[in-house]
Amino acid sequence: MTELVSPFVKPAYFEQALFLYTKYSKFLDDDYALNGLSAYEYFYNLVLRTQPFFYVFVENDCVSGFVYLDNIIGGNERLHSAEVTTCFDKRFWGGYTKYCAKLFFGYCFKKYNFVKIKALVYPENFRVKTLLKSAGFEKEALLKNETIRKGKLQDIEVYSVFNK
Repeated sequence: MTELVSPFVKPAYFEQALFLYTKYSKFLDDDYALNGLSAYEYFYNLVLRTQPFFYVFVENDCVSGFVYLDNIIGGNERLHSAEVTTCFDKRFWGGYTKYCAKLFFGYCFKKYNFVKIKALVYPENFRVKTLLKSAGFEKEALLKNETIRKGKLQDIEVYSVFNK
């Protein structure tokens, strides 16, 4: 049974999520992300900063992936939009991640009543784009030369889904 919980529920969950982050950070971050911090410091600060919107997916007491919302627009009375980032271990790619995406976005729209959730994706990350499209996201924009990644200018695609 898949659970969606805080990474701080058990110390092992945080450690497993950190492992996933270090394994897949090249698909998540640009050259500015760590800014002199260790991967542990960066990830710990990220989890704290995005609470209560940072979750791990747990399958049989094993973290299969994590997801968090950031850059939230709105206030105490109404949350309007947020940016989502996901990361799943390769063993769980495919149907399982599609199931988790639908579970998470349904949860966010119901619990927080967001109008819109968006994702920023590197154009070559076809797996995430496929996952987002299966969850109802559509490509909204292409941000040319938006950042630096691996020392080179990097485009970013914006995908969005709206609460129906």
